[in-house]
Amino acid sequence: MAKLTYVFCHGLNGQGQYDEGYKKRPYWGGKSGDVVAEWREQGLDAFAASVAPQGSAWDRACELYAQIAGTRTDYGKAHSAEYGHSRVGRDFTGNALIPAWDDDTKLVLIGHSFGGATIRLLAELLANGSEEERAATAPEDTSPLFVGGMGNRVFAIVTLAAPSNGTTAYDLAMDPSFDARAVKVSVRHKMLNRFVKMRTKIKTDGRDPRDWANFDMTIDNAQALNERIGMLPHVYYLSLACDATVPAKDGTRVPDPKLMDPLFMQTAANMGAYSTTTAGGCVVDDAWHANDGLVNTVSAHAPINAPQRPLDSHNIERGVWNVMEDLRADHSFFSGGYLHKTNPHPFFAELLELLQGLGQ
Repeated sequence: MAKLTYVFCHGLNGQGQYDEGYKKRPYWGGKSGDVVAEWREQGLDAFAASVAPQGSAWDRACELYAQIAGTRTDYGKAHSAEYGHSRVGRDFTGNALIPAWDDDTKLVLIGHSFGGATIRLLAELLANGSEEERAATAPEDTSPLFVGGMGNRVFAIVTLAAPSNGTTAYDLAMDPSFDARAVKVSVRHKMLNRFVKMRTKIKTDGRDPRDWANFDMTIDNAQALNERIGMLPHVYYLSLACDATVPAKDGTRVPDPKLMDPLFMQTAANMGAYSTTTAGGCVVDDAWHANDGLVNTVSAHAPINAPQRPLDSHNIERGVWNVMEDLRADHSFFSGGYLHKTNPHPFFAELLELLQGLGQ
């Protein structure tokens, strides 16, 4: 039986166990209690990573590696030069996320929201490294992450409500042809939406605007990221999408007030009414309308064109996305909700049972 190590990676504006705020309100479970701590109490090796709340998938993957390996964060010579920021970041030497990091480590990477892109990119780099970084850096100065050869340390990848193909929440905000005023929501929900936008606005620091999460989460840019991320044949891939909308008479989707957190009502209504064809040729039609308030349900199933199948818990395949049945919940479900409280512990108990079965 494989000894599994569970590493949880938060989404946009999230926190992990290196952050002081996590102690007050754990990202994984919120007011319902810390899911990761609960797993540790059961004797499991389970940890909550702390990556850049608004950073790009690349930067977050580099930070996640540094925490797991217990080393200083290296964003790469080529990457840092192109995107205009320091090559090095926080040093986790002597303060690793997990107690052991070697070929006997079998990682189960669990990512919520943009954490999904983070863990998928990390697995790609662990396996194959980065040709660009190897070409730009002397061998003795190249991070092991960019050398690769460590893909065998990844056992499973689990994405929860992840925008694997981007989210129209970002595309529609930049589309002058979309009239959000035509989407009917209450004054309260409009005010809450403005509050969310204010709290989640990217806090730029002079780096290239392509090196932020909001860039990676647009549909076309998410597709570009997918093109550089392969699938590892020995890894179990599982995904879960959420849907907190219902059909409307006009063919759009509207948020279900029993499920959707009030903070997401405006965005959910906008996404449920938005259709377009992106500059890259992706057709956003009715299939994209169902959403969890921040991520389109169809986008969270699996990357477009990746091998995928409905989850069969008795026959889970490696090297293919095993897509779980959509969960009737909003995007904040796994964090315990915000204004609308939830308890994700029963879900995580079922997920743990599923994952432990794979390790037997």
